[in-house]
Amino acid sequence: MNTPLKDLVEEWLRLDPNESTRKDVEHLWNNNAVGELERRMRTRIEFGTAGLRGKMEAGWSRMNDLIVIQASQGLCAYVLEHIQNAATRGVVVGHDHRHNSERWAQLTAAAFIANNVKVYLHNGLVHTPMVPFSVKALNAACGVMITASHNPKQDNGYKVYWENAVQIIGPHDVGIAQSIMQHLEPRVHDASRIMESDLCIDCTEEMKKGYFHSLSNLRAKMLSFDGASVAFVNTSMHGVGDPFASKAFEIAGFSPYTPVKEQQHPDPEFPTAKFPNPEEKGALDLAIATADAKGALYVLAQDPDADRFSAAENCDGKWVTFTGDQLGTLFAYHVFETYKASSKPIGKLAMVASTVSSKMVEAMAQIEGFRFVDCLTGFKFIGNTALDLVQAGYEVPFGYEEAIGYMFGSEIRDKDGVAATMVFAQLAASLRARGTTVSAHLQELYRRYGYFETSNSYFVCTDPLVIENIFRKIRSSGDMGSSQGRSYPSSIGGLRIRSVVDLTEGHGYDSTNAPTYQPKLPLSLGHMMQFRASSDSDDSGIVLTIRTSGTEPKIKYYLEGSGSNRQVVHSLLGGVVDDLAEDWMNAAENGLGRP
Repeated sequence: MNTPLKDLVEEWLRLDPNESTRKDVEHLWNNNAVGELERRMRTRIEFGTAGLRGKMEAGWSRMNDLIVIQASQGLCAYVLEHIQNAATRGVVVGHDHRHNSERWAQLTAAAFIANNVKVYLHNGLVHTPMVPFSVKALNAACGVMITASHNPKQDNGYKVYWENAVQIIGPHDVGIAQSIMQHLEPRVHDASRIMESDLCIDCTEEMKKGYFHSLSNLRAKMLSFDGASVAFVNTSMHGVGDPFASKAFEIAGFSPYTPVKEQQHPDPEFPTAKFPNPEEKGALDLAIATADAKGALYVLAQDPDADRFSAAENCDGKWVTFTGDQLGTLFAYHVFETYKASSKPIGKLAMVASTVSSKMVEAMAQIEGFRFVDCLTGFKFIGNTALDLVQAGYEVPFGYEEAIGYMFGSEIRDKDGVAATMVFAQLAASLRARGTTVSAHLQELYRRYGYFETSNSYFVCTDPLVIENIFRKIRSSGDMGSSQGRSYPSSIGGLRIRSVVDLTEGHGYDSTNAPTYQPKLPLSLGHMMQFRASSDSDDSGIVLTIRTSGTEPKIKYYLEGSGSNRQVVHSLLGGVVDDLAEDWMNAAENGLGRP
């Protein structure tokens, strides 16, 4: 039976220590705004592997002081129970520039200090990679970063790193969520006294110094370039990245870049970028206009918390923005070449990418002899996979996901847009010094490893029953896997399906993994399948991954074609998308939206 709305509102008013959000709820209740209160009060914001992220408003389903205090109390109790010497090892807390970020970082610190846990509270704005870097450098028990990354301005979030300095994975997400529900009564109501506590320690400058020292290890000694010969423009998308990126440029031996003035400094209103994600259409327009005005050949971009990176190049007057997979390939080859030049055994080199990312690095690994491992989507899996490989005796200097996230070196097992900025700038400058371009270099890599082209998009579906029916139909519409009692499609877009991996909980199946046919990767709570198909007449083929989104009403697809003939690869992608939409999704009949 549903809890009466009145009870949910009264409990909120009893617990919320923030006068402003309390008054907000009182106003809604006094004005009988039942619909709005139902939206805010009926369900509780869910703590998962990504921590918390949502709209900043009063209510159980939103981000606010009370939710942050409760999350911190639950996290603190869980950490004290599961990590040895957690109180003395301490926790790291950092924040970006969004509305409420500083106060929520302080409330987080206050909740831990109230339990006699040492807190390393970063002073001022830091980019997200500073938190996992500090967790490792200080041997802390966990880390919290207050940020909503590249979400719109009304959102904020609470990201958690475990003692291994990687974002949390199961079962910790479930354990922390349960612990939060056992610690709902606020023990702290404000953060006014935390700076007076001996348990609140500021080692921000020491950590920044250590972070920049780690970046100096990414200086490419084998690349030769004049740091003043190539002009760069950089945008930090109204976020916190500019001081970190400019220092990284200095470390790499470059003259200062030209910042996009309108987007250089932190601004929680994001006035020129409604969706401050470098991947969004039009997001780099201001940067490109600045580059044209300055005669710069390259645009570099970090998202607002500076853990993601994008880049564009001016090739004979035409701007080319690289995809996440293209940058991943360029970085992977650069790391491979650097490792090879060190004379270390290639067999001990490993790289990691999410399973929805390009298979070009996999092709590179097969030809060059290093180890490639794919994993589920997200840096929580990429970072943990890298650590597992290190335990097995490999060196893992690079990992990436197609959503413009790149991990370099061994000090941070998470994505770092500043490190990516530094590596890309060195690569671009060295190629220009050799009389070529990044785009031309990418074409060389296609010639060496095969041509790869991606076509990623999504279908919008707001009805969960329709989504269930679509995936049920896919699992029962062919004879692929029939000898194991399965019925997956056997063809798509005129290509023969050669393998199926179903990573959905309750449906786990991998056609390549006889005799158990159990997937090698962990299963996903949402639907997730991957199909590999190829032509009977040439070397072209595709990898298609379809999955439900955990945060949006979407069925996402990640499609990549490969082969030696660019035109053939390009044309087969269209055929696969048509079949996917018309036959597999029944898009028109099911009323699915398209971007």
